[in-house]
Amino acid sequence: MAKRAFDTLRALAIASQALGLILIITLETIMGDAARYWQGWTLAAMVASALGIALMRLYRRNRTRKALARRLADDDGEA
Repeated sequence: MAKRAFDTLRALAIASQALGLILIITLETIMGDAARYWQGWTLAAMVASALGIALMRLYRRNRTRKALARRLADDDGEA
């Protein structure tokens, strides 16, 4: 079985979501109902970071596919 490489973007996504959840719970514990405003901004930051990471993953995947297609085209041209 092949060993999978460590996926930095996946780890970053998990860490950012965990940190956001911890921050939302902490705000509720400390501030009570006054935390709603800050919890909203925290949630918005979590969604924005998730979308940014998803776009980076898509960009990397497409770049890898293009490189593979280019390499295969070069191999076909030499044969």
